[in-house]
Amino acid sequence: MGRQTRAAVFQQPGCAINQAKPEHQRAKGCSPRTLIPGAAAGGCAFDGSKIALQPITDAAHLVHGPLACEGNSWDSRNAQSSGPTLYRTGFTTDMTEMDVIQGGERKLYRAIKAVVEREKPPAVFVYTTCVPALIGDDVEAVCAAATERLGTPVIPVNAPGFVGSKNLGNRLAGDALMKHVIGTVEPEWRTTRDVLIIGEYNVSGELWQITPLLKRLGIRVLASISGDARYREVAMAHRARATMVVCSQAMVALARSLQEKYGIPYFEGSFHGIGETSAALMRMATLLVQQGAPPSLIGLAQDLIAEEEARAWERLDPFLPRLAGKRVLLYSGGVKSWSMISALQELGMVVIGTSVRKSTEDDKDRIRDLMGEDAEMFGQIPAKELWRRLTNGEADILLSGGRTQFTALKTKTPWVDVNQERHHAYAGYVGMANLARQIDSALYHPIWDQVRAPAPWDVEDETP
Repeated sequence: MGRQTRAAVFQQPGCAINQAKPEHQRAKGCSPRTLIPGAAAGGCAFDGSKIALQPITDAAHLVHGPLACEGNSWDSRNAQSSGPTLYRTGFTTDMTEMDVIQGGERKLYRAIKAVVEREKPPAVFVYTTCVPALIGDDVEAVCAAATERLGTPVIPVNAPGFVGSKNLGNRLAGDALMKHVIGTVEPEWRTTRDVLIIGEYNVSGELWQITPLLKRLGIRVLASISGDARYREVAMAHRARATMVVCSQAMVALARSLQEKYGIPYFEGSFHGIGETSAALMRMATLLVQQGAPPSLIGLAQDLIAEEEARAWERLDPFLPRLAGKRVLLYSGGVKSWSMISALQELGMVVIGTSVRKSTEDDKDRIRDLMGEDAEMFGQIPAKELWRRLTNGEADILLSGGRTQFTALKTKTPWVDVNQERHHAYAGYVGMANLARQIDSALYHPIWDQVRAPAPWDVEDETP
């Protein structure tokens, strides 16, 4: 992979960082952070590409590299499927020292052939890792030959870990879809209400809380990239009438490429919180009407929103008095850095600070709109600092990922998982009630009275 390829995926007018640059600097794209050898595990470009494409559930995902690369962090993400489970099977060429000496191209072809013959998938994604990239394996040539000989699309994903960060891997995955997948299949029929959702990974089935709402409006999700996706659906994505981008930091480049090549307009939105869900539905309906859908779609959306909002507030009514005024420290990032704030404020809670890791400048502007200009935004909190803040009682509850749960528990602070590993869906109107229920359960669990009370041996003996 050359510098031009890396610059191209970061040279996006839709990228907030690029928008702030002068024209001559914007043309060079961003400079992806090159990772330090030995520090790439869990945050490298390969990891990002696998996370972005793995939820294409009926495809085979083959890792060309050492065995250890297959056991990557994508598998901890609770991305669910309504049908095929092939995406949960790990395939790898298991490169050894001998392959480093002799080259791994023949081994890769044999692995592709075995996967196609055994699983008969609609497509095979082949991920290049550091080792084959360093020894010069021509993965793209092998994939092209396998596609021709086996009659099954074999898509090279050229994102070895050392080229950059996880975010670069997300963008390279989108680039691979544009080059080799999107536009290769035509839908059997088209409607004026076909939409594409990008950056939604169906974590804990969150996409399934949204699709029923869209069906009631007659809106068809032509493809989701890539939660609960099917290969043919992704290949037909170029026929969508509008695109919604959920995680802009990861996939705005793909949305922009689709707009430039196929004229598909896009907007950025969120399904976390009542207000944000309603706003996303209205934006989608408005954009579809602008693209040729019947104007009555606006009225249908307004009626649906009024009905669902009333029902959602009725579900939340028992929780609101118990959650009002509770202080929250939000330690996540990306789209959740602001979308969760909106949801928590609707519950009457006070967000004292939020992480902006992997957040765009637009995300930060939304945070300021929600929390004010003095909003506390931070990157990564050192463990000692997080320990200090929780020990001092600055927050009543911590909302974060699994990595910080033990710091919360050691400081006897309630904690709720809001990251990709979670097992509860928080999207849409129904998801809002799920979020309130989980926070309420964590805050008022009887275990806290027990663990915060003095130990029996620390209580002074008052007997005479």
